Amino acid sequence: MIEPNNIYLGDSRVLLDELADDSIDCVISDIPYGIGVDYWDVLHDNSNSALLGASPAQVKAGKVFKSRGKPLNGWSEADKQIPQAYYNWCRSWTDKLFRVVKPGASLLVFAGRRLAHRAVCAFEDSGFIFKDMLAWDKEKSAHRAQHLSKIYERRGDFISANKWSGWKVGNLRPLFEPIMWLMKPYKLGGTIADNVLQYGLGAYNENVVSIYGQSPNNIVNFSATKGDTGLHPTQKPLNLMKYLVELVSIEGQVVLDPFVGSGSTLLACKELDRRFIGFECNEDFFATALQRVDAARFVKRKMNTVVEEQYLF
Repeated sequence: MIEPNNIYLGDSRVLLDELADDSIDCVISDIPYGIGVDYWDVLHDNSNSALLGASPAQVKAGKVFKSRGKPLNGWSEADKQIPQAYYNWCRSWTDKLFRVVKPGASLLVFAGRRLAHRAVCAFEDSGFIFKDMLAWDKEKSAHRAQHLSKIYERRGDFISANKWSGWKVGNLRPLFEPIMWLMKPYKLGGTIADNVLQYGLGAYNENVVSIYGQSPNNIVNFSATKGDTGLHPTQKPLNLMKYLVELVSIEGQVVLDPFVGSGSTLLACKELDRRFIGFECNEDFFATALQRVDAARFVKRKMNTVVEEQYLF
């Protein structure tokens, strides 16, 4: 049986079957975006030798943009099915998630800008209500959009290089990431206020907004600090995860993260006295998350011991 305050190694689509109906108070997770950032983020069958390869420029860039994803237009007609494949992947577990969360439960789920709409549709088709889209303002982000003029110069086409000076191939600097805010419907005939009395779910705590230096709107500003990088390619700031946890849950409730990664959600829960359940299929990430959470357990036990000794003295 799945027990709270534990991390489980395995496919969340299988492990979700081990959870009881209406047993989870909220879900906070940074799910794969399906954009090919790494092998675990390739969620379609259409791949070839160039996918996740690296050009000389990418090798030179080091940790940033170290591998090649598929171009927006793809390499083949089959590439146009990638958004549908991502939707299908989400649907392979969103029904199961719907079964295990309580009425009124909030889901705060990170998504990629390109395919977030497909994830939203998957959640909606499983029965969830799409409440809002938060924008996490990262304040800074890596950005490498090629100068169109440089491409033409390498081709020896200096007329075109001059004509298209100042233009770039790629996107604007990606300073925000979407966070989908979804909810399992509360019972028909009742209200959110009724649901809060029965389940302790359905509302959000505006008091925590000022505690974290935020404004009461759907744009949140958190920068990475020491310890927020280097453990996972898409690691999120711990303070951001703590903010999300406190926004929609209270002490003692059970928070589920079915895609644990480096364990930031679970660590936030541990520090805020929420119970947690985490699933992770990658052995290396699982080990990292386990180490972080166990270290937090040790610190908390040590702190409690000191308090007890002082009290007894």
